[in-house]
Amino acid sequence: MSGTAGLPVKWPMADAKHRPDSLQLEHFVPFRLNRLADALSVNLSEIYRDRFGLDIPEWRILVTVGQREACTAQFVAASTRMHKTRVSRAVASLEARKLLVRTVNRTDGREMALELTREGRRMYAALVPLALLRESQLLSCLSRAERVAFLAAVAKLEASLALRHDE
Repeated sequence: MSGTAGLPVKWPMADAKHRPDSLQLEHFVPFRLNRLADALSVNLSEIYRDRFGLDIPEWRILVTVGQREACTAQFVAASTRMHKTRVSRAVASLEARKLLVRTVNRTDGREMALELTREGRRMYAALVPLALLRESQLLSCLSRAERVAFLAAVAKLEASLALRHDE
């Protein structure tokens, strides 16, 4: 059997998992965390997409702005780790749906502050308890001690990668 460019395909050897230089993707922590994050996102999207018609960037912006009085698009991009183009498109979409408004930042007239409208605050207030319930349901498979250890481990990994909660 041949693979790309006519080169023979090398099938994994049965003992590859025992080789110290072998990478088993299903055990590779970055892959597992990414796969878990994707599954969690799909699970949570049942709330924000199916019930509220929001996509991932819109959901992240609505929640980021909703937990503050106002913030900038730059703050949203930094704290959610979304590219500024995705943030800009999602802000425009939320604005078109009258869930968010841009106003001149009171402290820096060069910046635009993002604020939820009355309808945006109403949506945020309806969405948050559902998201928190979903989080609680997800974590219910862990004992209290496992939850504490898991959250501590996540915080430690975030700190090691210089990810801050208050960006």
